[in-house]
Amino acid sequence: MKTHVLSLTVNGEARTLTLLPTATLLDVLRDELRLTGVKKGCDLGACGACTVLADGKRIKACLALAHSYYGRAITTIEGLASGGLLHPLQDAFIRHDALQCGYCTPGQILSAVALLQEGVDSRDAIREGLSGNLCRCGAQPNIVAAVAEVAGL
Repeated sequence: MKTHVLSLTVNGEARTLTLLPTATLLDVLRDELRLTGVKKGCDLGACGACTVLADGKRIKACLALAHSYYGRAITTIEGLASGGLLHPLQDAFIRHDALQCGYCTPGQILSAVALLQEGVDSRDAIREGLSGNLCRCGAQPNIVAAVAEVAGL
């Protein structure tokens, strides 16, 4: 199969890769760029563990063909902190003990970042907005509390 060149910006760094046209963004981030904060959960778009931001909007990287994101800015959990300081949501997740096994945490946080940019006005809106990200450990109430704190609710 013929390969193609993909250029994109990942966590603020320009990257150029030669890939098969069938490569998913998830596989490129994990396998080619070694950004293992992006998790492969169900590989069907159902769990949200692979959530990343593309130009600030949340996407499920397991469903995204990498070449569809040519020239776009991708943010993973590794690129969320700035200047050595955690993002406010990362801090809130720690304060609220909003994780147990931690497998879903990167996707939860990135989804919440986008949700806050979209705007929320209640805990119910947070629960609905994060419904595409599953926590199998039962930390969902603490996740909602962490996001609510950052949202000022």
